This record gives sequence, structure tokens and C-alpha cells, in this order.
Amino acid sequence: MTLRHDRIEAGRRRLGPALTIMAHHYQADEVVRHADLRGDTLQLARRVQSVDSEHIIFCGVYFMAEAAALLARPGQKVHLPEPSAECSMALMSTAEAAKTVLARLTATGRTVIPLVYGNSTLGVKAVAGAHGGAVCTSANARTMLRWALDQGDAVLFLPDRHLGWNTADALDLPLEDRKVLSLQDDGQGEEEKARLYLWPGFCSIHTRFTTRQISRLRTENPGALVVAHPECRPEVVAGADAVGSTAFIIRYVAEAPAGAVCIVGTEINLVERLAEEHRGRVTVLPLVESACTHMAQTTEECLESCLAAVAEGREDFVIRAPEENREPAKLALERMLSVAG
Repeated sequence: MTLRHDRIEAGRRRLGPALTIMAHHYQADEVVRHADLRGDTLQLARRVQSVDSEHIIFCGVYFMAEAAALLARPGQKVHLPEPSAECSMALMSTAEAAKTVLARLTATGRTVIPLVYGNSTLGVKAVAGAHGGAVCTSANARTMLRWALDQGDAVLFLPDRHLGWNTADALDLPLEDRKVLSLQDDGQGEEEKARLYLWPGFCSIHTRFTTRQISRLRTENPGALVVAHPECRPEVVAGADAVGSTAFIIRYVAEAPAGAVCIVGTEINLVERLAEEHRGRVTVLPLVESACTHMAQTTEECLESCLAAVAEGREDFVIRAPEENREPAKLALERMLSVAG
């Protein structure tokens, strides 16, 4: 261990129960090893509400810390060690664009329910909350899409077209009921023909995976099990043996039979961690090495600086939910937690 590691651990001990460090599974090992709680987006959202500490240091990207700040108790402060750590997918949709498209889709009098993936800004979540919609994660997308379809005439799913499409496949929604929107036309065209409108966003990490990679690794590892994240392209999802959220992937590898080869299609930090945790029992290989540069912005050095600020009472790293978005965004998140648990 390094001197920095020791200083962080000493700082944690000094703050004691006043501090909880949370980390997303895609964070690097040097950061994750300091976390009190680790999880995927849904797991961490659920656990924020049960944390009693005055301070939460959230090791992840901006939209996650925003959601944590929204769900935190009065008086709690949420700190993001690297405030510039964004998510490219979240930046593919804006609140104003979502409002414009929603207005266009509802102009004929139809009720269109916005269902917003957690990988989105607080402003976009607020649009969902204000229009009868909700948030979803990759772990509960099927439950939430089924719910949203029952609430009105159609659903606007944003920003991840692949998660929306793959979830529609899981629900056996006919292809003719789906439309991938072109943002150049603000959602115009053939609105009456669709029940599911898909924003054209995507995850730059998970779109790197291809069926050619699956074929090559299956040839090199006969009998291998392929598990992929639902943000992957539909053809990759179709070619996998199992598909699920980050938490699902972790369980899948843990439950794989001894001697199995598991080929995993998700962010490389998690894949390498699983490979180390199951070394000698299961062989874990990446479908291809795909790293999230945004998650990588949070380093042990960032964490040390953030911890020092907390200890000194400074608010350099505090993330707050903008007041104008608080109530509708919180409503969208609470709808998710109410429907999906």
C-alpha cells in the first residue's frame, strides 16, 4: 500500500461515523478499496436513504452524485471527489430537448410517459417527474417500462436507445411499435404508429462490443459463458448467454460452475476485479477491454483531496441538486423506488 492509501485510511478513521464513502463498481481498485459501500447505480441509490453519516463521499460520476444529493437526508452533504467527472450518455440529452420532443409527441393529444434512464442529468429526470414519468436503471428497466406503458398511450425512453430496445425485446413489444427518434426533426413523423419512442443516445463503453468479438472468444474458449450489459447493442445482447445489470453480472460470475470461462461485456475495471476475485475457480475474460474515461477521472489523489476538504469543513466538492429541479426529479426517483422497490 502507498503513503496516500495510509493517509486516506487515517482520515476515514478520524471522521468515523460522520463519513460514508460510496463507490460505483466501475471505479478503479485504488478507489474502491476505500469504500464503505459499493454497488451499481440502483444499489447505491437505494442505500443513500439508509446512510446516517453527515458526509457522503460519492466515488462515481456527476449524475450519480446529483441523485445522491437529491435522496440525501436534510443536513447531509454529498461530495464528489472529481466534480468534472461527467457521463457522455447523460450529456446526450438535455431538459430543453426532452421538453421539445415531448411537446411534439403529445401535440395530437396522446399521453406520452417519459421514462428516464438513471444515466441522465437531474434536469432530464425533472422533466420525467413533471410529466407523470419516472426514472429506471438497467436492473429494473423491464419493470419500469412495463409500468410506463400501462400509464398512457406511449413511452418516451431516454437517453439510451440500446437499453430501451433491449428492454422492449424482453417484453416482446412488436418492432412496428418502436421508433428511434431523429433529434433533427424534434421527434416529428409517424408519431401515431409507435408505442415506444427511443432517444438516440448510447453508452460509449458498451457500444464497443460486437458479435465478432463474441464469435472469436467462443472459438478460442469452447463452452464459454457470455454475459453482457443491456446497454450493449441488440445484436450483442442476442448473442450472449445472459444479460443484466452490473449487479446481475457480478452474481452471474459468482454462481458460474467451477472451471467455467465467463466472457464479460462491461467496463474493464469490474471485469478485472471479478477475474481477481474468482481466480482459480472461474476464468473471467473481457469481451474486449473497454474503459470508462469519466469513471477513471476519480483517482486516489482526488479522494484524498476531497477527504481533506471534508475534515476541514470546506465545501469544495459538495454537490447540490438545483432547487428548480429538486421536487420533480425526486418525484421521478421516488416513483421508481415505489414501483420497482
